[in-house]
Amino acid sequence: MHMSTAAGQRPPTAEAASRPEDAAVQPICRPVTLRTIQKYVERGEKFACLTCYDATTARWLQKAGVPVLLVGDTAAEMILGLPSTIHAPLEFLIQITAAVKRGAPDLHVMADMPFMSYQADEAEGIRNAGRFMTDGLADSVKVEVDRTFAPLVERMARAGVPVVAHIGCRPQQVKLRGYASAGRTAAEAREMIAAAVEMEHAGACMLLIEAAPNEVSQHVVQKTSIPVIGCGAGAACHGQIVVTQDLLGLTEWQPSFASPITSLGDELVRSAQAWIRKVRASDLGQHPYTMMQGEAQKL
Repeated sequence: MHMSTAAGQRPPTAEAASRPEDAAVQPICRPVTLRTIQKYVERGEKFACLTCYDATTARWLQKAGVPVLLVGDTAAEMILGLPSTIHAPLEFLIQITAAVKRGAPDLHVMADMPFMSYQADEAEGIRNAGRFMTDGLADSVKVEVDRTFAPLVERMARAGVPVVAHIGCRPQQVKLRGYASAGRTAAEAREMIAAAVEMEHAGACMLLIEAAPNEVSQHVVQKTSIPVIGCGAGAACHGQIVVTQDLLGLTEWQPSFASPITSLGDELVRSAQAWIRKVRASDLGQHPYTMMQGEAQKL
């Protein structure tokens, strides 16, 4: 498959390719489609995913070469300051999904269907999924499921909606089950594996496993043929996703599988404090706007 470089970017030099940290980052094939992601799996190439909630960040992540973005219901916490993901508003998520797609038109943008947008009624769930595809410009939708959701996934797929089935720890069940890892007993693991197989049979285009042992993910990968994305589910998964704010050191607490790789929070504090000092000292540089000649005397 032809791998084109991003506009305005030069291909990596031989010297750069010899550095491990650079060699691992390859230009993405654009646009990133479901077939592109399946090709990653077939070639044994691991792929990165990140959450994203706005067009500006999306543009930078596309420039970085991240092929898959998730507009997660974590926006409830990261953007709106709400106490948990179950408070994510449907209309808000549809709007920001479209914003992310406009910012990164070449990437695969996955939309998180929020709490009670698909659980109460299958027909309503399909209509809401359709809105994510049309109004939200999404390339796929993600739903948190167990085996009982197979009929819904099948109907969505039959309607033409690419569905990512989220198994394992399901944050939308937090009031019922709390936040806890999944698949730690043989019985739980067997249920997760069976759910994964059933979701593929129902027509899911991808799987996402959250907070599960690597052994369980290995079994899921072996028993299914669709891409498997891990969120704290071990290295066996084809792709890996974390919340971008966690990765950048912008959150007060990160899960153990999403250790920050930089400290943008500290840098933001330093930058804001530098601006405070400049304002207090009236150190604003030369002012760029002047009145037209002779107009000041008329005041």
